[in-house]
Amino acid sequence: MTTTETERRRFTRVTFDATTELEHEGSNWEVKLVDISFNGILVKSEQALALSKGDEVQATIHLLGNDITIKTPATLAHTNELVYGFLIENLDLDSLTQLRRLIELNLGDEALLEREMDHLFHG
Repeated sequence: MTTTETERRRFTRVTFDATTELEHEGSNWEVKLVDISFNGILVKSEQALALSKGDEVQATIHLLGNDITIKTPATLAHTNELVYGFLIENLDLDSLTQLRRLIELNLGDEALLEREMDHLFHG
C-alpha cells in the first residue's frame, strides 16, 4: 500500500471469511467476504458478476452461519478480475452494531475503534 493510500484510509480492514449474498435488479450472487471495514467490503466471486462501477447492491453478510447478519446497501467502487470492492452507504442500527462488535473483537484496541467511530460519524 502506498503512503497516499495509507493516509487516505481512515478505517481498518478486518479480514473475515463469511458467506455474503449480493442482490442487484433481480439477480442474486453468493460470494465470499474477503475483508470488511466501516467504509466498505471486499468480496471474491467464483464467476464474473454483471455489475458496473457505481451499481448499488443489497449485501447480506452471514456471520456465525445464519444466526447473525449484516445487511447494507453498497455501491461497487472497483473490481479486479473476480474481486469486487463496495462502499457501504447506509447501515441500519442493528447492522452497525454487529459490524462495530466484529471490528472491536478483531482490532483489540479500544482507542482505535473510537477513532474509527468518530471518523464514521463526523467524517
